[in-house]
Amino acid sequence: MEVINAVGRRKSAIARVYLSEGTGKVTVNNKDFKEYFPTGILQYIVLQPLNLLELANKYDVKVNLDGGGITGQAEAVRLGITRALIQMNEESRSKLRAAGFVTRDPREVERKKPGQKKARKKFQFSKR
Repeated sequence: MEVINAVGRRKSAIARVYLSEGTGKVTVNNKDFKEYFPTGILQYIVLQPLNLLELANKYDVKVNLDGGGITGQAEAVRLGITRALIQMNEESRSKLRAAGFVTRDPREVERKKPGQKKARKKFQFSKR
């Protein structure tokens, strides 16, 4: 049984994904993914690439997640699963790309600058 691993990132979340043949069990940080991602939308995001290729019940997915919030983590897992599926079968790339799962979202939080309230917001200006 071959195990394929890939990394997905989004904002400050990092997902290390291990894909192996199995029954469709998804585990995130040694918990069932439905327990880890409580809302249906996040569960849907995680399973999108598997559902698109109709492989949801053919592979077991084990994920180690670190950093970020739950939305960023869910999208990092989606990218990791997508990359693992592409490693497994290169022909599935075009279908996954058309759905927009292959491209990593590069947006990161801009750093706070000194002398300012936040990254771009300034302190209130007082003329007198």
